[in-house]
Parts: sequence; C-alpha cells; structure tokens
Amino acid sequence: MRPCNRHLQDTLRLVDEMLDLADRGDSDREDVGCGILFGTMRDTAYKLKQLVEKERSAHEHSGRWP
Repeated sequence: MRPCNRHLQDTLRLVDEMLDLADRGDSDREDVGCGILFGTMRDTAYKLKQLVEKERSAHEHSGRWP
C-alpha cells in the first residue's frame, strides 16, 4: 500500500478513537467545560472523517487506491 493511502487509513483509525473517547468523556463528564471539550472533539472527528473519505474517493478515481 502506498504511504499516502496508509496515512489516510491511520487517520480513520484515529478518528474512530476520537469518537470513542468523546463518547466516553461526555458520559463521564462532571462539568460544562468537559462537555464543550468532548463536543468539539466529536465535531472535529466528523470533519476529519469527511475530509479523509473525500480524499480516499479522489485516490480511487485516479487509480491510486487499491
């Protein structure tokens, strides 16, 4: 696998970890500040996921994705 594609896959794994942590952190939070933090993490993870999926699609269309 090309390094650029491997980095995209690694980013998707990080996004999954971010979403899991945001869910756990939000359910265990004890104040509003943590809610803001974990909400921001969740939003950021979804934005990253969208960017990665768009880039992966571009790689597929150009023949650079296996």
